[in-house]
Amino acid sequence: MSQAVYPQKEFNKVNRYKHQATYDVETIHSIVNDTPVLHVSFVPDPAIPAPIVLPMIGQLGLYPGDNDKGETDWKCYLHGYVSSRLMTLAADAVNRGEEGLPLCVAATKVDGFVLSLTPNSHNYNYRSAVLQGFGSIVEDASEKLWAMELVTNSVVPERYDNTRVPPDGAEMQSTRILKMKITGASGKVRQGVPADERKDMKREDILDSVWTGVVPVYEKLGVPQPGPYNRIWEVPEHVKTFVSLENEKREQYAVEAANKPAPLKRPKKADDS
Repeated sequence: MSQAVYPQKEFNKVNRYKHQATYDVETIHSIVNDTPVLHVSFVPDPAIPAPIVLPMIGQLGLYPGDNDKGETDWKCYLHGYVSSRLMTLAADAVNRGEEGLPLCVAATKVDGFVLSLTPNSHNYNYRSAVLQGFGSIVEDASEKLWAMELVTNSVVPERYDNTRVPPDGAEMQSTRILKMKITGASGKVRQGVPADERKDMKREDILDSVWTGVVPVYEKLGVPQPGPYNRIWEVPEHVKTFVSLENEKREQYAVEAANKPAPLKRPKKADDS
C-alpha cells in the first residue's frame, strides 16, 4: 500500500464521535475484508436521485499485475452477474469516457452490546468502514481469474484450489468482476466497557439497582454439514482449520474488546466549557 492513512477530505471526514474515527489503511482494509457481506450504494439514474443499496461479496486486494507496474493502491473487487444493473451501469460509465460508476461501499462488524445505566448511554462495540470511489469492469482475463480466486478464498481460505478450477467458458462469460478504485475511506471503532454520565455515576440508588457490562457478540461457525451428493466423508482439513481458527479469533476479539477501557472523548476546549 502506498499510504499509511487515507487523506481526510470533506466527503470522507467523520463528524460524529471523532474520537472513534480512523483513517488507517490497514485497519479499514481489515474491517472490509473480515466482513462477509458488503453493502454497495449507487445511483442508477442521476435524473432520479434515489440510491440503491445491494448486498454483495467483495474483497480488497492488490493485483500482482498492478504491483508489477508500480501501482500500490489496493482496489475493492466485487463479484456479480454479467447482466446485473450495477455491472451494466459501470460499463456504460466507462464507455462514456468517465472514470467509472460512483460507488460507496460499507462494512460493519458488531462485537458487543454495551449495557449502561440509562438507555441513552447504551452502545455497541463495533468496527465499521466506508469506501468511496469509482467502479469499472475488470476486462483483463488474468486479473479476472485472480479476483475470482481472491473473492472465493475470502469466504473460506484455500477453497479455490480445493474445487474444480479454473472456471469454464460459460462461468467466465456469466460472471463479471467490478473493480472499485478508492478515492476516499474512513472507519470507526468502538471497544471497551460502558461509559455513563457523571450525574448517573453519582446516584447510588441507580448503581445499586442496574446491571452494567458488555455482552460479547460474534458470529459462530457451526459444524460443517455434508451435502446430499457429497462423497468425501472426511471434512477437508482446510475447512476444519478455518472453522476452528475463525471461531477462536472472533470470540477472542469480542471478549477482549468487552474488557478494554471505554473510549476517551476528546477533552473540551476551554472556550467550549
